[in-house]
Amino acid sequence: MLTVYIPRGTALEPHVIAASDPIPEGSVWLDLFNPTLEEDKLVESLVGIAVPTREEMQEIEISSRLYVENGARYMTATLMCQSDTPQPITTPVTFILSGQRLITVRYDEPRPFAMIRHKLGRTCSPSITGSSVLMDLLDAVIDRNADILERIGSEVDHVSQRIFETRRSRGGGSSRVYQGILYTIGRKGDLTSKVRESLVSIGRLVLFLANEDEGMRWSKEMRAQLKTMQRDTQSLSDHTTYLTNSITFLLDAMLGLVSIEQNNIIKLFSVVAVVMMPPTLVGTVYGMNFKHMPELDYVAGYPFALLLMVVSAILPYMYFKWKKWL
Repeated sequence: MLTVYIPRGTALEPHVIAASDPIPEGSVWLDLFNPTLEEDKLVESLVGIAVPTREEMQEIEISSRLYVENGARYMTATLMCQSDTPQPITTPVTFILSGQRLITVRYDEPRPFAMIRHKLGRTCSPSITGSSVLMDLLDAVIDRNADILERIGSEVDHVSQRIFETRRSRGGGSSRVYQGILYTIGRKGDLTSKVRESLVSIGRLVLFLANEDEGMRWSKEMRAQLKTMQRDTQSLSDHTTYLTNSITFLLDAMLGLVSIEQNNIIKLFSVVAVVMMPPTLVGTVYGMNFKHMPELDYVAGYPFALLLMVVSAILPYMYFKWKKWL
C-alpha cells in the first residue's frame, strides 16, 4: 500500500494511491507499506531513485544500510514491533531522503508511525518537509524505546521482589512459581536484547545524518535535535546494559535458589534412607524367620500387609506434595 501525505494548511493530509494513479507533486512523505512491484516502480518513476527490496533491507552490513545513491540518502534501521505482546519482533524500516521528500519502506506497523500520522494529521508546520517528518519519526522511535525500557525496569524490579521474598510467603517454594519466574526473566531478557538492537541501529542512523550536515544543509534547530537524539540513544543504550546485567543477576540468583532447594530435598531423602537402613539390614539378615511370631496365626495378616504397603506408599507421596517437593 502506498500512502502519500500532502500539506494542507497546518496538517498533513493522507492519500492512498493506487498503482495506476499519479502521485501528487506536493507530497512530502511517501509511505510504502508492504509495497507491490507496481507501487515500487511508481515511486521510482516519480522520485528517480531505486526502492530497496525486503531482502536488501535485512542485510546487516553498515554499507548496505547507510549510503548515498543518486543524491538520495538511504537509511535502514531496526524498529520494535508488538512489544506489548508475548512475541515481540524487530523489523527493518528504510528511510530515504530525496530532496524535500521522505520515502519510508516497511513491512510491519511500528507504533511510532501511527503516532506521527496522528500527530501530523492534527497539526504541523506550514513549511513541513521530508526532513522534518524524518526527525519526528526518529524522535518517536527513541521515545518508544525509552517507554519499553521503563516498563522492563519496572517488571524486573517486580521479579526481583518475587525471587527474594521470604521463604514463608512462598510456602517452601514451588516448581510452578519458579517456572513462571524463569519464563518472565527469559522474556524480559529477549525484549531487552531487541531494544538494544534497535537503539544501536538508530544511533548509527543519527550519526550518519549528523555527518551529512554539509550535504543536507540542516537548520540550526535540526542540528540541535540531532545532537539531542545522539545523547538520548547513548543514555538509553547505557540503561539497556544496566538492565541486561540486572536480568543476568536475577537469572543466576534464581538458578542458585532452585539449586539450594533441590539440595535440601535430596539431603532430606538421604537422611530418611540412612535412618531406614539399620532396620532394613536387620530384616535382611534374619529374614523374619522366627518360630514364635504372633502374626503367623493372624487370619487377616496377608490383606493387612497389602493394605499397609499401599498406605506406606501413599502417605509419603501426600507428605511430599504438601511440602511442595513434587
